[in-house]
Amino acid sequence: MTDLPVLFSFRRCPYAMRARMALLISETPVRLREVVLREKPGEMIAASPKATVPVLLLPDGRVIDQSLAIMHWALEASDPGNWLLKNADETALIAEADGSFKDDLDRYKYPSRYENVDVMDHRAAGLVFLEKLDSLIQVSGQLMGVIPTLADHAIFPFVRQFANNDRAWFDQLPLPALQQWLGGHLASPLFVASMQKYPQWKSGDGEPVFCLEAST
Repeated sequence: MTDLPVLFSFRRCPYAMRARMALLISETPVRLREVVLREKPGEMIAASPKATVPVLLLPDGRVIDQSLAIMHWALEASDPGNWLLKNADETALIAEADGSFKDDLDRYKYPSRYENVDVMDHRAAGLVFLEKLDSLIQVSGQLMGVIPTLADHAIFPFVRQFANNDRAWFDQLPLPALQQWLGGHLASPLFVASMQKYPQWKSGDGEPVFCLEAST
């Protein structure tokens, strides 16, 4: 077990969610260290001074501290779900989600962290992106086709966060394809397994093995 990678994670972080799902679907077991963000362990900060989750420590000493990079690392080794399309449209959509949509999401959800923020403006801007996703999903059920790929799993945790900020408002939007898509991913066995609760890890604690077999 000591030769397994170590994952610093925080259950409710969308970036950590998508990394965990990729590790699960690729059948890549890791030793999980669940952190509390107000009490970040020194080991995580030493490995990645930016001190944000997820952080993956590989047995050879390498550190991967970007969620998309963790997803690609895991899936390039094993991709039984055929998530990796590696096309420009998917790359651009994920970049838009991680860029302008995430900026609007942050200012909609956490306006006190920013100056001169109009919450409704950022909600409206975020809605434009949701409408784009809805139009893509209407074609065949997922963002890039009939099966969910990297884009779906990289993006839906952030749509979840946006929706949950005002669920009553989100649920009445005329976006049935998007709402069905989100509900399906939230109810998927993969996401449910990725959201299993673990106690806070502290230096010297044991590290549960995070994998599909341990989550079922």
